[in-house]
Formats: sequence, C-alpha cells, structure tokens
Amino acid sequence: MLIMGRFFLFGILFLSIFSLKAKTLVVCSDCEYSSIRDAVSKSSKFDTVLIRKGTYKEFNILVDKPLTLLGENYPVIDGEDRGEIIRIVSDNVTIDGLYIINVGTSYTTDYAAIRVVKSENFLIQNVILEKLFFGIYLEKSNNGKVYNNKINGDAVDEYNSGNGIQLWYCHNVQVDQNIVRGVRDGIYLEFSDNIMINNNVSKNNLRYGLHFMFSNDDVYTNNTFENNGAGVAVMFSKKITMRNNTFSKNWGTASFGLLLKEINDAEITGNIFTNNTIGINVEGSNRINYYNNEFISNGWALKVKGACYTNSFVNNNFLHNSFDISYNSKINDNVFKENYWSDYSGYDLNKDGIGDVPYRPVKLFSYIVNRTPETIILLRSLFMDIIDFSEKVSPIFTPDKLMDNSPLMKRIK
Repeated sequence: MLIMGRFFLFGILFLSIFSLKAKTLVVCSDCEYSSIRDAVSKSSKFDTVLIRKGTYKEFNILVDKPLTLLGENYPVIDGEDRGEIIRIVSDNVTIDGLYIINVGTSYTTDYAAIRVVKSENFLIQNVILEKLFFGIYLEKSNNGKVYNNKINGDAVDEYNSGNGIQLWYCHNVQVDQNIVRGVRDGIYLEFSDNIMINNNVSKNNLRYGLHFMFSNDDVYTNNTFENNGAGVAVMFSKKITMRNNTFSKNWGTASFGLLLKEINDAEITGNIFTNNTIGINVEGSNRINYYNNEFISNGWALKVKGACYTNSFVNNNFLHNSFDISYNSKINDNVFKENYWSDYSGYDLNKDGIGDVPYRPVKLFSYIVNRTPETIILLRSLFMDIIDFSEKVSPIFTPDKLMDNSPLMKRIK
C-alpha cells in the first residue's frame, strides 16, 4: 500500500508540473494560428487550444497528446463533407464548446464528428453536432464522459446514416444530459460494460433511441425515448438496470417502447411506458424484476414471447391499455403480484386494498389477434367481450396459472 501511495503522489506531482508549464494557443483569422490543425500540431502536452468564434473549414484534425480544445462562443468547424473531423488518440483530452457540421458520408468508413480511439480520461462536453454521419464515436476507450451535447441529424434512410453516440468495446463511461435527434440509433452500445446513461433525451431517430448489444452491467436512468422507430432495444446482455425512464409515442407496426431479447438478471423499475404500440416486447429473457412501472394507453402493455422464465411483476400500474398482456405459451412460472389493473372489476369485502378475486390479464382476444392480426378490427366489440369472459371463467387457450392473485384496488402513486 505504501508503494502504491508513492506512485499515486508521483502521478499527481507529474501532472502538476505539466499543468504549470501548460500554455494557451489562440486560433482566429488574424491570430498567430489561423488553423486548428496547425495549433494542435504545434502545441505541447496539456496545453489549451482556444478557438475564437468564426468558421474553420477543416477535417482530419488529429489530437495525439493530452490537450484541451476549447471553443469561445461556439466556433464552427465545417468538414465540407470530406471526412472525419476530430480524431483523438491520446489520454487526457477535453473537447468543449465546439459547433461541428458537415461530416463526410461513406459506405466503407464510419466517419464521425468526434472519434475517440484507445483513450483514457476523456471529456466531450457542450458540443453541437449537425449534418453528420456518426456523431461521437468511442472506440476501445475507457473512463470518460460525454456530457451536455446536442446532436441534430437529418437521417432519412438507415443504410446511409450513422448513430448519434456510439460506444464500441468501452468501459466505465458516463453519457449524461445529451440531446440526440434525427440519426439512426440515438445511443448505441456494443461490447461495452459498466456504462452510465443518465438524463438524456433521444427522440425522432430512425431506428432506436438506445440500443444495447452484448453489453453487461450497464445502467440507464431518467432518460426520455420519444417518437423513435422503436424506443430501446436491449439484446444479448445481462445485469442491465433500467430505472425512471420515459418511453413514449414509439408507434408503428413493429414498434415498441422497450425490446428485451436474450436478457438475464435485469431490473426494470420506476419507468413510464405511454402511447407505444407495445410497451415492452420480451423474448428469451429471464430473472428480470419489473417493479413500480406505469403502462398507460399502449396497444399492448406487455407482449411476452417464448422462453421467459422466473420473472417478477410486482406493484406496477396497468392503465387503459388495449391489451395488458399478450402471452404465447401455456407454461408460466412468472410471478404477477399486487399490480393495479384498470380493467379489474373485482371487489374488496375486507377493505384491505387487495381484490378478493384473482385477475387474469391475458384475454382470449389477444391470443386471437396474435394468430390472426386482421381480427384487431373487432376490438371493443360485444362479441369479443363475451368470448373474453368465457375464457376467463374456464381458460382453454390462455395460461391458466397466469394471474394476479392479489390485484390492488387503487392505483399505486
């Protein structure tokens, strides 16, 4: 421990010496440096490149040493559609206060406004990106932060558009308070663990607001996913915490607020799913706790497909959904307990707040619609009400053990 302490103190001393020697290089049209690329190449470690307000037509700016690139009144870096704008290949780099436009588009290279490669301790903040291919692309980089950026894309087709914020093989990164619009995926993670995604707004994107692939031990909280092709897709991952997010207005024939595919040991708590075609679409996902969520005015609140076991649904509100649950298997070992269901019509004779009659949330009509989608036109018809009632009395097609034995009489606040 003594040796480690000495190394730590030596590191602090080392950085302090560099910071004392650091200088500021000013870039403007009539300054010593009129080019950002020139100022970066002439700078020393831990210097600051201060970029005055103006327009700089540059691309392929390589940051290969610890530096701060600081914009004054949001200077514009115009890449003129020629390629990547800024590439960071050093530790301890800060990008702050820039306005970057016209990233090059390529079908063979993922050009980005800002790319961070094999770097540690980076900070990208207060950046505005427009007319982009990929926005902020983190590649094999760790222990950094992407904070308070605005990414406004103009994507029309998935095949020629990129993602707003992308993490590939990254660890211990914070993605906080960003606004991402008009790209393919708002935020995309692949093989990225221990990522914190908090307080972001991801809306009006072509595919997903947030997309996980093969990423574990990640947390996303207090985000808004609105009017995307689909809200969030969490796929082939484990130990994901999803807390206090809002999934809204993700409409379409194959759309949903949240997709879970091959997910294990996760927590979904305190989220709001409202006005989505499907609130949560679940497939092959196990040991997930759904607690204290609200499902409001969705087509389907939950659509549960095959191989979903040992999940727990407790203290959730199901309010005015066309279907609360769709379930395509006769086998059920998932627990539904003490949820509030707006369609529940039971009674509470002992006034303990819990219904005396169990509630069966799977309607026969949802089973029929799954098999024959065209029958949706019969929704709200008297005939469907009759067959739903008959199935409730004597279940044949729906899981006879899928019920909430203690439904709540009042909405959970």
